[in-house]
Amino acid sequence: MIRVNENYSKIKPTYLFAEIAHRVAARQKASPDAKIIRLGIGDVTEPLAPSVVEAMHRAVDDEGGRENFHGYGPEQGYAFLREKIADVDFARCGIDIKADEILVSDGAKCDCGNIQELFAADTKIAVGDPVYPVYVDTNVMAGRLDIELLPCIAENGFVPRPEGCRADVVYLCYPNNPTGAVATKAQLQEWVDWANAGKRLLIFDAAYEAFIRTPGIPHSIYECEGARTCAIEMRSYSKTAGFTGIRCGYTVVPEDLAAYDGAGNPVALKPMWTRRQTTKFNGASYITQRGAEAVYSERGIAETRATIDFYLGNAKLIREAFEKFGYKVAGGVDSPYVWVDVKGDSWAFFDRMLVEANVVTTPGAGFGKAGEGYARISAFNSRENVIEALDRFGKVL
Repeated sequence: MIRVNENYSKIKPTYLFAEIAHRVAARQKASPDAKIIRLGIGDVTEPLAPSVVEAMHRAVDDEGGRENFHGYGPEQGYAFLREKIADVDFARCGIDIKADEILVSDGAKCDCGNIQELFAADTKIAVGDPVYPVYVDTNVMAGRLDIELLPCIAENGFVPRPEGCRADVVYLCYPNNPTGAVATKAQLQEWVDWANAGKRLLIFDAAYEAFIRTPGIPHSIYECEGARTCAIEMRSYSKTAGFTGIRCGYTVVPEDLAAYDGAGNPVALKPMWTRRQTTKFNGASYITQRGAEAVYSERGIAETRATIDFYLGNAKLIREAFEKFGYKVAGGVDSPYVWVDVKGDSWAFFDRMLVEANVVTTPGAGFGKAGEGYARISAFNSRENVIEALDRFGKVL
């Protein structure tokens, strides 16, 4: 008799954003003429940078001829992209990360969900609360049900401390999704020191690092002393360069990073992650990686920064408007997300805004228990739509 993985019954039956889509579809069906503005899911709206488009067109031409045709590529990513990442994202920032410690993928979501395959079934996991749901759901699917929740609340600036944490592996995301908060170098250094002292591991999701504009806020966990021996870092081009529909990201696993076998012997994690990826993944496409390479050109850097500044301008408008409406807010400065204390039930706020303002938000409860009472509002939209949405919010609130 074939049996199912019963751990799937222990996660919510629908993914947060699938539930949102269901409610939005119902609203659209009930009011087909309503113009619904979506400030919920963090999907980009601005087109790809011209330099990226041009690079991908050239890559398509390569694939259309025999001389430069590419079939299967290296599962770890093409050297031309990995070397650019090592140079621009790390070496130019004074960080020692080698190209062969970088593995290119089809996005940070897949990597942060798949990385847990490297760890023993009884590994104790900790995540922030509220949290990006993928961290929790993928571990529960693997049978890790005892997941420690680290409160990310207004009282601690939405940045938990390691004191008292009993986990072996801790997921950290800064700038944070969903709260939009950032962590200082001192706060991250405390986590690094804690991890090294107890032979623990940090998984650092830096998908939103390109939105940081405040001087002194770290873009990488590897800015902290000792992070190479206790941290894995993941980044994404989804928000940095608008690749949500293209799919590309990467994970850094330093050569000197190890976990331990049952006898307490160190086992290097980079070969394990490489083995996992080469077994289950054929690599991001050549066309995609040529587009990602263009992000690091002089033009690409300027163009993608301008787009991010545009979204940050939207976030500033959202933040200031809700403060004017009398709400407490976080985020929206070094992040595209504004975290609003809605003074009550978060799904009720979602439904009210959807029905009365025809605007989609994201209920904080969907990110965990500590997210109840908040809404995440995304800055990913046109300026025209953001201004109209804020006008509608104002009339309701």
